[in-house]
Amino acid sequence: MVQAALRLDTRNPYLQGAYAPTGEEVERECRVIAGAIPADLDGLLVRNGPNPHFAPEGRYHWFDGDGMVHAVRFRDGRAHYRNRWVSTRAFAEEQAAGRALWRGIMEGPNRARRDMPLKDTANTDIIFHHGKLLALWYLSGQPYALDPATLATLGADDFGGTLKTHVSAHAKVDYQTNELMFFDYGPVKPYMTYGVVDPGGRLVHQVPIDLPAARLPHDMAITENYSILLDLPLYNDMAALKAGRWRVIFDRELPARFGILPRRGGAQDVRWFEASPCYVYHTTNAWEDGDEIVLLACRYADPWPEANNQLPDDLARMMATLRLDTRHHVWRFNLKTGACREQTIDPDRNTEFPSINLNVRGRRSRYCYNVSIKDSPTLLFDGLVKYDERGGASRHDFGPGRFGSESPFAPRASNRQEDDGYVVSFVYDADADRSEAVVIDAQDFTKPPVARIELPQRVPLGFHATWVEGRHLPRG
Repeated sequence: MVQAALRLDTRNPYLQGAYAPTGEEVERECRVIAGAIPADLDGLLVRNGPNPHFAPEGRYHWFDGDGMVHAVRFRDGRAHYRNRWVSTRAFAEEQAAGRALWRGIMEGPNRARRDMPLKDTANTDIIFHHGKLLALWYLSGQPYALDPATLATLGADDFGGTLKTHVSAHAKVDYQTNELMFFDYGPVKPYMTYGVVDPGGRLVHQVPIDLPAARLPHDMAITENYSILLDLPLYNDMAALKAGRWRVIFDRELPARFGILPRRGGAQDVRWFEASPCYVYHTTNAWEDGDEIVLLACRYADPWPEANNQLPDDLARMMATLRLDTRHHVWRFNLKTGACREQTIDPDRNTEFPSINLNVRGRRSRYCYNVSIKDSPTLLFDGLVKYDERGGASRHDFGPGRFGSESPFAPRASNRQEDDGYVVSFVYDADADRSEAVVIDAQDFTKPPVARIELPQRVPLGFHATWVEGRHLPRG
């Protein structure tokens, strides 16, 4: 599919340069331009992100773009690239109409469609479960299943007819049991529900979660036996909503709350722990340690900073909230005493979008790989930081004018140690206006990539990525 040339708002930096949409679906073998692809790297790097197909109606926010998935299949020392739009119901409607039919999150709800006020783009996260990729949306929408071999959209996945709610972006797969845990949220009661999908892709457990009011949660976490749900003091201003405006409030007087329940527990089993006010976009990992649950995440102390009044009104709020300022943080929740302890692990670095070896999700992990956020008017990732839970951190720089994406860990087939493998990422070179895939040795992290692979087209900066091991993929 090829997209017609778009007339885009040249004032909006999230429609230009590294963020500008790409207009063509491509499938092509890739050329190695430095180093060599390791022979034991076998799997799929796949990343989701916003890519508007039609010129946006009204003011455009980076979160509004249609979902587009980019993937590189590594096998036998070679790399093959392809990309596809996620063909959601809304995408198909706009294709039929030949134009954009929805306005974005910076437009008022009084101008929105009643059946789908905001376009479900499935543009946020990408996970692998039950032999399929699932493209997910941060505002909680339908999970869209994709063929991992072709990236073709297979349709909205209702988990074998069992799903009656929506699914938010950051569902968690336990790679030891192959269960999938998720939550749904919204502005009416129940404000949150929590569910478990079995290895066969069927919803087998779902319960409402009692919240005092509607919230805007983004992520969750799991351990071997528990799930952790977040009730954070960020929410829509309901008075503004009734007046036809979207307005978000961060209430610095309310504590952050973390609800811990057994994986298949009921609403009555949730235990709530209070911590200092904050927001969490992304959790890193969680595990059980005696009587305690340990949670690692990126803590955002002020998710709703003052907007720059020197920018146009329609850009100032977006630019302010997308300048993330987060810190690597740990909370410890004692199930016996009810106490909560928390500590910032790295107060000096602004890092986010954490990745781990997915085979240890929900169990004690030692390493994580966070993107380093550049001090810039727009959100740019200029490197990676590898954190060691036993202490210390090492940094990998992408290089001058080079910006990456969330960077999954790709284990070697042997994988004798937790960091025995590679960290893989899409990287945009601003000077050359081209994109690469890079392969970094996770145990020799500060060194240049062991391989740089030129991609056949520019990959716009985007959101979340995952790694699917080759043993789960078709061999053709």
